[in-house]
Amino acid sequence: MSNGFQIVVCGSLVPDPLQTLEPVTTPQGPGLKNETMLPSVLDPWSAHALFEAAHLAKQLPGSKVWLVSLGPKAKLQQLMMTVAQKVPFELVAIDGSASGFTDAQQAAAELAAAIQAIPGLDKSRLLVFGGCSSASRDAGVTLQLIGEKLGIRDQFVGVDVLEAKEDGSFSVQERIEGGEYQVSTCAGAPAVLAWATGNLPEPPNNPQIGMANMRLVMPALMKAKKATVGTGAVAYAATEIPAQKRDTKVVKDMPADEIARELVEWIRR
Repeated sequence: MSNGFQIVVCGSLVPDPLQTLEPVTTPQGPGLKNETMLPSVLDPWSAHALFEAAHLAKQLPGSKVWLVSLGPKAKLQQLMMTVAQKVPFELVAIDGSASGFTDAQQAAAELAAAIQAIPGLDKSRLLVFGGCSSASRDAGVTLQLIGEKLGIRDQFVGVDVLEAKEDGSFSVQERIEGGEYQVSTCAGAPAVLAWATGNLPEPPNNPQIGMANMRLVMPALMKAKKATVGTGAVAYAATEIPAQKRDTKVVKDMPADEIARELVEWIRR
């Protein structure tokens, strides 16, 4: 393919999963206790999409990768200090809430508008990447909504493998039930691909890539558009951590059938 693809990855920050997350009710709606102080990471599914995008762009000369990120500008800056060292990309920042309670419709509208505003974007070469799930706002529909707002009808969900062809077409392997894959062939861009875990490991840090990316990251953060996103029309009566219950019984030499019977009874209770 002579001109390559223009790959836009939609991905934002989520609280580090190693932290204790305690939901609270704030004047702006539900949120997390001390949310502004929690360390953040790039959403794991979005990270897979970003690594796959960079790998594809490296294979096809003329390709370029953008990372479109909706989140608080200050926290995005902190996140980019590590993410920028992984793979080459150009950041498009949107200054808004990255809360797990954000309405998917509002988030998709802001992300789609940011994609359309990318200078020189050629829709005939456009691939929109993102995660099929999320560690925070796992509505499962955000990427599909972006595709609909951009008028892109070719959409693939749960992607693990993408193989590009010389004529601009590509084949896609999507996860389905039973640990199997559905294999599809797409004639070419535009298309939306919601990635599962892909096949690539996390790239090592490369300070040279980081310095090159940061030259564009800081100006992008400075001109980040302010976005008003919230819970939409959804009202939350309460938010709380699921209750934990431990019921331990130590028994010696119990037959397997008896253990299974007791487990079934315990689950039913």
